[in-house]
Amino acid sequence: MVAEVLVAMGTRPEAIKLAPVVLALADHASMRVRVMATGQHRELVADVLRVFGIEPDITLDVVTAGQTLSALSARILAAVESELRRCPPAWVVVQGDTTSAVMTALAAFHNGVSVAHVEAGLRTGRVDAPFPEEMNRRLLADLCCLHFAPHTRAQRNLEREGVDTGRIEVVGNTVVDAVHWILPRVDSGKFAPPAGKRLLLVTVHRRENLGPPLERVCLALRSLARRDDLHVLLPMHPNPAVASVVRDRLVGVASVQLIEALPYPDFVAAMAASSLIATDSGGVQEEALSVGRPVLVLRDVTERLEGVEVGAAEIVGTDAGAIEAAVVARLAAPGLPRLPLPEVSPYGDGQAAGRIVARLRAEVGGG
Repeated sequence: MVAEVLVAMGTRPEAIKLAPVVLALADHASMRVRVMATGQHRELVADVLRVFGIEPDITLDVVTAGQTLSALSARILAAVESELRRCPPAWVVVQGDTTSAVMTALAAFHNGVSVAHVEAGLRTGRVDAPFPEEMNRRLLADLCCLHFAPHTRAQRNLEREGVDTGRIEVVGNTVVDAVHWILPRVDSGKFAPPAGKRLLLVTVHRRENLGPPLERVCLALRSLARRDDLHVLLPMHPNPAVASVVRDRLVGVASVQLIEALPYPDFVAAMAASSLIATDSGGVQEEALSVGRPVLVLRDVTERLEGVEVGAAEIVGTDAGAIEAAVVARLAAPGLPRLPLPEVSPYGDGQAAGRIVARLRAEVGGG
């Protein structure tokens, strides 16, 4: 008997991290995989899936202009439930900590469908940072039947919260699988900085960084741009609340290059071309280590401490002076752009998707 597995995703990071799982599931005749895009980041998800040769089986329409988190949550919950009732799967697979992930898991729970959570167990210990993702993670721990933890720290977090150890599988992070798949297919030369300069790649988008924190990040970049040995590349997040501030503060600043959000292969190429990456993204913290680049974390806390522990990441927050000082110190360190990282990234060895599928097959086989 063939068991159906529904893989749900709503944002670009989810698509990146679930694409290797979809490809691995498709290799096994005992399971039929369907891909559901919730529409939370419609075009960005479609672009990523095209890179991996994946076509969504279901695309929902849940986003309306100016909607609140609660309104988005309600629309995803209702739309996913309708799909689950129309064609019930044996398992639903969700990833990470997005509104799409938690609402899909809740709809599955309401309809008696087992849920597997990829990248389970990440915690900062603060429900407001990141917001709303930290709360989404905690809710997912109670909604899911199977927890694919990226590392032992995440496993311990889940165990402290009462999750049965037998329902936790430490598999590594699937983002490493994705980077390993993409990296040989890209040309980092297209993002080479001007002669005599080194590239600082910057991404910023988190809700808790909107307003004054984002203003401070831009202030730091304006100051850093005065250096004659640095070129700043900033792909802008499509959120108007981010892009408008970035444009207002940085358009026309010499040595700061603002570009639209990059397709994923190009973003991996830009990471490989950089000497240093500054970001408030969780996934970029993991991806950077896969291409051997140091990271400055533009947040006060991170749930991804593994990079900090091996010296490849540093939490600097959003104070303009702290950001500038950290960039200057990192650029002065010997060994850039490559870092003396462990042979295997602390975030995984690129084989996470295979481990996930093996456990799902065992669950299906066991009824």
